[in-house]
Amino acid sequence: MAEHTVKAFDEDITRLRGLVAEMGGLAELSVSEAMDALVRGDHDLAAVVIARDKRIDQLEAEVDRLAIRVLALRAPMADDLREVIAALKIAGVIERIGDYAKNIAKRVGITEGRRRFEPLTLIPAMNELAAEMVHDVLTAFAARDPVAATEIVQRDAKVDAFYDSIFRNLISFMVEDPSTISSAAQLLFVARNIERIGDHATNIAEMVYYAATGMNLPDREEVIPPA
Repeated sequence: MAEHTVKAFDEDITRLRGLVAEMGGLAELSVSEAMDALVRGDHDLAAVVIARDKRIDQLEAEVDRLAIRVLALRAPMADDLREVIAALKIAGVIERIGDYAKNIAKRVGITEGRRRFEPLTLIPAMNELAAEMVHDVLTAFAARDPVAATEIVQRDAKVDAFYDSIFRNLISFMVEDPSTISSAAQLLFVARNIERIGDHATNIAEMVYYAATGMNLPDREEVIPPA
């Protein structure tokens, strides 16, 4: 009976990991494709990203149900408990990342005169950094790698720096040419969503670190001392 219980628990944990990995893969794809759709003005690709969000939501609901069942029936302890809780929380964060990608895809068709704006050359680079953070933090979760999680947290500063630069650039466009206000505001909305994706990748990294070590991630200043 004990052996059967352990096997059933292992199967549940494996299933939980698989659901989170599937969610993460879809969200990562949406982040990349939403930006491709925006840059190219591709309405069909934007529609694909928007439709995919429903599947991400469905997967989150599956994670919620399975995690609650594991907690209720298996009463996991220590490392196992941390992993179940981390998976539950990470699924919620991934769902938000999918929402941000959907928000970016919805800007396709609303933003006009895309090539008029220099910030549009910066936004894809910012998005690439955020997408890499999402990819790498999901890899860290799969590998239970606290070192990788710590490194990912440090990258958020680069995404924030991109956002600050884009914000200043767009404000300058709007001040100098009021006719650009509508399109510039849409791009500012896009940049803000990317900045939030980076923040959420950092949140996942903190959960990965806790699940792997049982401790909270040290403050960023303590992880990497200032030069």
